[in-house]
Amino acid sequence: MSVNDVLAKSLADSLNKKFKDTNKVAYFLDGSDVTPTDIKEFISTGSSTLDLAISNRPDGGIAVGRITEINGLESSGKSLLGAHILAETQKKDGVAVYIDTETSVSQQFMEVIGLDLNKMLYLHLETVEEIFEAIEEIVTKVRESDKDRCVTILVDSLAAASTKIEMDADFDKDGYATSKAIIISKAMRKITQLIGRENVALVFTNQLRQKLGVMFGDPWTTSGGKALPFHASTRIRLKNMGQIKDTKKNVLGMKCRAQIVKNRLGPPLRHADYDMYFDRGIDNYGGWLNVMKEHKLVKVGGAWYTLVDHNGEEIKFQSKDWEDIISTNDELREHIYQLICEKAILKYKEKRGIDDVEFTDEVIGD
Repeated sequence: MSVNDVLAKSLADSLNKKFKDTNKVAYFLDGSDVTPTDIKEFISTGSSTLDLAISNRPDGGIAVGRITEINGLESSGKSLLGAHILAETQKKDGVAVYIDTETSVSQQFMEVIGLDLNKMLYLHLETVEEIFEAIEEIVTKVRESDKDRCVTILVDSLAAASTKIEMDADFDKDGYATSKAIIISKAMRKITQLIGRENVALVFTNQLRQKLGVMFGDPWTTSGGKALPFHASTRIRLKNMGQIKDTKKNVLGMKCRAQIVKNRLGPPLRHADYDMYFDRGIDNYGGWLNVMKEHKLVKVGGAWYTLVDHNGEEIKFQSKDWEDIISTNDELREHIYQLICEKAILKYKEKRGIDDVEFTDEVIGD
């Protein structure tokens, strides 16, 4: 051990002794300590390509012990994605908590995507004060009872929540947006520290709004001030890319693009495309096909696709047959997923030359 290592160890012991009445404060990030930066667990979003874009690892997703924000314009699929995260939590024997401020929950859709409503806790709250009081109570109860069991809290949405002052005021009164931002800012500082020590994932949906008079840079902002964007480890911006229709022009769902505008779990500014159907939720394997086309893992000729399977043999199919092919063949599914991971996961030690970089004028989130 070098002199500097000995000194660092001495400093760590001294600081932990000084703050012995609180939590441990000094760590080494070499794997010898369990630190607050360690991710306890990942919860899937229901789209494995989005999971890869967020966590940059197989079988990833949003992080337990962290805050995630899902924002977007109206009808971009924010609540639907949040519901999928709750369903994936239950699949891991976790507890799903839905805090609703919009009074617009579709119980039928929740059941379709796999949520067990008998086990999901539903809270209808109206103010930001009530929301954060409820979150604090849930986290405290988790700490006292079953610390090893994951709990995911979905707040849908922060934009629709009022403050107590605003609820008691007349309609013609103005100026309460500032008070809402102040309350959220104070609460976020406390809540971030609380959930960081527990097996709790906190997810907010939020409304995307356009800044007036902005001609350069990102023209979008979110409700509730700057506290949530600052404290969130991951911010996902959703965009409706168009409708999915059948041959009779009936709308079956929508094409979604998820842009990772902020990310402390992996590389930021990545995106994932997936299809969301109103009768069954996210088409996970359809998202695989999008990635395969992007990375030329499949050949496209008219309405036909051609890929090479794990045995080196070619498989020809049409998009309507893709889900049946991939869901019924375990070896092929594992082979394709490994290929997608090899292409989608960014290797930090990989050196890139100027010829490997593509420059764009696209505004983030546009």
